[in-house]
Amino acid sequence: MRGGAALLLAVVLVGGCGYTVHGTLPSHIKTVAVPIFRNLTSEPAIEGFITRAVVEAFSTNGRLKVVGSGEADAILDGEIIGYSIASIAFDQDANVRQYRLLVTLNLQMRDVRGHTMLFQQYGVSEQADFRVENAVSQTISREETALRAAAVDIGRAIVSLAVTRF
Repeated sequence: MRGGAALLLAVVLVGGCGYTVHGTLPSHIKTVAVPIFRNLTSEPAIEGFITRAVVEAFSTNGRLKVVGSGEADAILDGEIIGYSIASIAFDQDANVRQYRLLVTLNLQMRDVRGHTMLFQQYGVSEQADFRVENAVSQTISREETALRAAAVDIGRAIVSLAVTRF
């Protein structure tokens, strides 16, 4: 009897805490448009990497279908406001051996039909580390790989903000 009462109490407490797995989007939001993000940094072409990663994250998640702006229930606009690379590891001769890439964005998602702002999030950032190689071309390639990794993480974070916020 005591175990049953404890279980009932646990169910009541958990049920009353407001936790849900349904996200906060209005029920009519089934599609989203993701226009190419604005690049406000001096780093060329990063908007393509990040926008593609966000579209892929929405497609993989499956909660919202990605469509063009003319047929979307919601539009996600983003602007890349920061792109920086910092040295984080050195060898015994004080040569840089590893860098940290940090990308920062501002986001807003609008309900097209309801003419309302679903959310605004400023300063969303993600980082990725990459090692330095002896050849400059290999280091540049590693930076691009780090950017792709950061973009994937940013895409997942944005989808989480959009569809599974509590």
